[in-house]
Amino acid sequence: MSGATSFTSVPVVDISGLRSPDRSERERVAAEIGEAARDVGFLYISGAGVDGSLFDRLLVATQEFFALPVEEKMRSFIGLSRCHRGYVPVGEEGVETGTPDLKEAFDTALDLPADDPDYLSGNPMLGPNTWPDLPGFAEAVTAYYEAVLAVGYRLLWAFAVALGEDPELFSRHATKTPSQLRLVHYPYNPDAVDGLGIGAHTDYECFTLLKPTTPGLEILNGAGEWIDVPPIPDTFVVNIGDMLELWTNGEFVATSHRVRRVTEERYSFPLFFNVDYHTEVKPLPKFAATTGTPRPALLAGEHLFAQTAQTFAYLRSRIDSGELVLPDGSLEPNQFGQQARYGTG
Repeated sequence: MSGATSFTSVPVVDISGLRSPDRSERERVAAEIGEAARDVGFLYISGAGVDGSLFDRLLVATQEFFALPVEEKMRSFIGLSRCHRGYVPVGEEGVETGTPDLKEAFDTALDLPADDPDYLSGNPMLGPNTWPDLPGFAEAVTAYYEAVLAVGYRLLWAFAVALGEDPELFSRHATKTPSQLRLVHYPYNPDAVDGLGIGAHTDYECFTLLKPTTPGLEILNGAGEWIDVPPIPDTFVVNIGDMLELWTNGEFVATSHRVRRVTEERYSFPLFFNVDYHTEVKPLPKFAATTGTPRPALLAGEHLFAQTAQTFAYLRSRIDSGELVLPDGSLEPNQFGQQARYGTG
């Protein structure tokens, strides 16, 4: 069964061929990507074409921000935003059974103007970014976001081709996406040996493009074993998210993953590539009958928001008070990936 393989390592795929004018070369790379998506749900990609200086600038800006006093960082607290942007203090998130994650973060996404109609209508994931008063921070983050988002569009084409579908099948739904870039900081903590930095989970969007600075990421294979995914120079880590698992009815698997053993200071930069907020996602016809009853449809943005709201303390408190109501049909966390399928992890 797809996603059940007892893999012990993560494949590396050179995606430079996706920029080739030769269609057969692009299709060859897409096939490699598809194989990794089916068998592992994770892969490293090299040859992405992102200038390394963009990451260097991003890392410096991120380090400068997280070095600020807590009260200064809290001026950008995510709970002050109407569209989930800004600083996430340690303990704000808890993916597994409400256990707080030992990290802090800064959340950004597509930076829309304040008069954007979706933002004005109250969309909880679309709107302007929150920026701290830190020279060069917004520029460094935005430049990196745009460069990696461009890689994501090429991967979206490749995933469609790997599935034998219209190459624009997914891209036509990616015009104004709530694709988030998170700047994540795991502070030095000598007591964190074998402790959780982030609990086991899948990502809520289509796929993720990750750039970490040190080890700590682990993924769950089909045998219930945790496999290390250390950084490899000049690569990104890519993993399948909930929406591609749903679209393929499990042909592509949203592999469960976690962060552990973060004793040293660690920075991590995931870009969660999504499709447009109101995109209906359901198993494609060719996959609908492959694994018994197909999953019910979800709206991509509503799934993202519902999972986010159940993870962040400031949103959970609004649910508890009745101020916030989850969209109809919202799922509880961990309904995708190996944990959901096999009850492992």
